[in-house]
Amino acid sequence: MSQSPINHSRIAALIWSIADDVLRDLYVRGKYRDVILPFTVLRRLDSVLRQTRDAVMTMKKMLDDAGIADQDAPLRDAAKQDFYNTSGFTLQDLRHTSNSTRLRQNFEAYLDGFSPNVQEIIDNFEFRNQLSRLTKADALGALIEKFLAPDLDLSPTGLDNHGMGTVFEELVRRFNEENNEEAGEHWTPRDAVRLMTRLMFEPIADEIPSGTYRLYDGAMGTGGMLTVAEETLKHLTESSGKKVSTHLYGQEINAETYAIAKADLILKGDGKAADNIVGGPEYSTLSNDAFAGQEFDFMLSNPPYGKSWKTDQDRLGGAKKIIDPRFVVTHAGDSEYSLVTRSSDGQLMFLANLISKMKQETELGSRIASVHNGSSLFTGDAGQGESNIRRWIIENDWLEAIVALPLKMFYNTGIATYIWVLSNRKEERRKGKVQLIDATGWSTPLRKNLGEKGVEVKATDADNVLEAFNAFDQYDDTDRSKVFDGVDFGYQKITVERPLRIVGVNPTRVYTAKEIKQLKEDGVRDETAPAVIKKMLPNAAVPDPLRGQYEVTIDGRTRVVEYEPDTELRDTEQVPLTEPAGEFADGIEAFFRREVTPYAADAWIDKSKTKIGYEISFTRHFYKPAPMRTLADIQADIRELEAETDDLIAEIAGGQA
Repeated sequence: MSQSPINHSRIAALIWSIADDVLRDLYVRGKYRDVILPFTVLRRLDSVLRQTRDAVMTMKKMLDDAGIADQDAPLRDAAKQDFYNTSGFTLQDLRHTSNSTRLRQNFEAYLDGFSPNVQEIIDNFEFRNQLSRLTKADALGALIEKFLAPDLDLSPTGLDNHGMGTVFEELVRRFNEENNEEAGEHWTPRDAVRLMTRLMFEPIADEIPSGTYRLYDGAMGTGGMLTVAEETLKHLTESSGKKVSTHLYGQEINAETYAIAKADLILKGDGKAADNIVGGPEYSTLSNDAFAGQEFDFMLSNPPYGKSWKTDQDRLGGAKKIIDPRFVVTHAGDSEYSLVTRSSDGQLMFLANLISKMKQETELGSRIASVHNGSSLFTGDAGQGESNIRRWIIENDWLEAIVALPLKMFYNTGIATYIWVLSNRKEERRKGKVQLIDATGWSTPLRKNLGEKGVEVKATDADNVLEAFNAFDQYDDTDRSKVFDGVDFGYQKITVERPLRIVGVNPTRVYTAKEIKQLKEDGVRDETAPAVIKKMLPNAAVPDPLRGQYEVTIDGRTRVVEYEPDTELRDTEQVPLTEPAGEFADGIEAFFRREVTPYAADAWIDKSKTKIGYEISFTRHFYKPAPMRTLADIQADIRELEAETDDLIAEIAGGQA
């Protein structure tokens, strides 16, 4: 039988029609997948195992007679597959069971006979929970009959592993598009995934030697990113005569999507890869890393946006007690540099997880492509987790580029999204630099929206992105691509203090903490009043008004003192790391003398509160001011409105007459 895309679509359509024929009155349309997806898996596995059923049963008896408990490996060998069934049943056998109760019993025995890896798929689909409803409606037998129809050939002779995987993915896509609201949580559109994989592989395609490579996704969903990445890598390398093999690794917390991912790999004949992915409610990537200490060559992910990770935070010991080396690192002389973000959004924590798995000792190192929403670019104040992650990434020179995707790319959201491209082996021309690409205009409208998804990035659109990426600082359209020094995104957040001034205080006396507290509660603030002295420094102290150390005459002697700051007058400023020092000691002083001192001569900087932060503003860097309208256009609009108003008044007046 032809293995053409048309045939794949025909088979997917046949399976889709089974749902409408058998389940229409039993399930709402959005729940068809609860039955159809696991049944599709079972039908394929059943047909693959048909030829070796007797060998498996013989091996099973022999192992049981010998009292061997660990039977998985020899049973796989007997089945000549990475899965098997020891029930003695096939779907064809079950087809002839007329009694519905007996059919359910035999079908459950059939399910129980599958190997542990298939059991995991069945359990995560929660397929056994559907059997009661199917039996009561006498639909189980009808489903078996439909899936065994001659024109629905899911056997290896009718459909190879790749074709079967294509059919299954087509079904998953259809079901996800039917459930647009849920789709975005677990399903990244293929056009977005293809762009991500191209950005990850194509820039270094010529440098990838023959060999074995490990691919990882820490928020795997249905596994589409891994399989597309695998296909992309093999396509790029095979065209240049290289021999590349891949091992896929992934982790996913949602049970159903994990079951889909595992099933997809098994259906493609990649049972070994299916053994390398883990999932289910107990496997949250942030709090239960299934691949701790492992490193990978290529990593990609679409982590959840704006989703609370408070439960994971608590499992890790609480925000202030997290010691996981993925999220507490050594950086800038701080051995406890925290990458822990606010519990309301953990998407950058997933990126930190990927970075922790970068290869350090290989020539190619690792490359990462990860999708995030706009908040990852700028949320979090200096010193907070989000800003610390951006600083950590940029100061380690891992960030190659950020690509702004078109709006309405995803199924359940129209918000702005961005692909971050990272590498710990930057090419020479990119060192110390970060490229921002505005790809919001490179898309093709869909003929019909799929939920919120209204556009797609076709191959020609992706070509434009790759052209800009590869051209780097030689790209001639600066409205689309800009290159910055990494330090351009950094700033120092300074705290500006002004003295507490209370009417009637002694300007030459040092006040105790208790007295100052009382003054704050009972005193009258006045900008013309004397400043309250909280501390007198040693005789050798040198005045430094910029740092809040002032010279005052006390009892006829010149002393250096510190004033109590007025918290009501406290302010903060962001000073770019690139602020030129000019005639001053550093950029902070230059900024302070220019922006603060002329308006508050008594202000100083509390150096102990100064923190470094990083943020990336696409809006500012790619801002396009709207052209001003001409006076003639405005006058024409006014005249048009006046005419409409006159017509309305005349109509009202005529009606009253």
